[in-house]
Formats: sequence, C-alpha cells, structure tokens
Amino acid sequence: MHTTVPLAVAVLLAAGIIIIGSFYIASPEKMTGSFGLKLPSPDPDTRAWLRLKGIRDIVSGLVALTLMLTTNSRTVGIAFLVESLTAFGDMSNVLGSGGSKQAAFSIHGVTFTVMVITGLFLIQVF
Repeated sequence: MHTTVPLAVAVLLAAGIIIIGSFYIASPEKMTGSFGLKLPSPDPDTRAWLRLKGIRDIVSGLVALTLMLTTNSRTVGIAFLVESLTAFGDMSNVLGSGGSKQAAFSIHGVTFTVMVITGLFLIQVF
C-alpha cells in the first residue's frame, strides 16, 4: 500500500474535480446549489463568474494528473497539500458568506481533509 492507495485516491480526486469543473462550464446555474452559495442572479455576468470556477477546477485536476504522470509521489503529495487550500478557501468563503454550513463542511471541508491526508501519505509522513 506504500503509495498505491493514496495515488488511487489522488487520481479519483483529480478526475472528480475535472468533472465538477466541466459541469460548472456547461451549466453553471445548476451547480451553484452544490457549492453552498445561492446564485445572486441568473444573468450572463454571473454565469461567466461561475464558469471561472469551472476553469479553476479543471486546471487544478489537470495539474495533479500531470504531476502524477511526470514526477514522483512526494511531489504529487506536496502539490495536493498546496491545492487543498482551495477547498479550505471555498469552505471559508461559504461559511463567511452565510452559505450552507452543511455544504461548507460536507463538500469543501471533507475535500480539504481528504486532500491533506492523501498529500501526507504521498510525502510519506505516515
């Protein structure tokens, strides 16, 4: 299990965030409830801002997958620790904006925690 299981989790997380990002680009209004914040208005400007989140998610997943293909597990682990800050920031933003506490903790908080644990396993802290 040395790094096989953590790498498998890392692949699932990277693929998952790419899929979520794709949904934000394709249909941003449908995804807002899953983030934990209410859609301020269903206008083109709001959709454009939501698509930026989709682009960010896709790029984050692609960076992780690229590192998995081109470098060692320690580097992937360090990248996961750094990228986990996005999930922490999302959780903090939802909580600070009066959004859904359930979504903040169950989506963003769990993602943050899994990414940190995966990253620590990959850099072989455990």
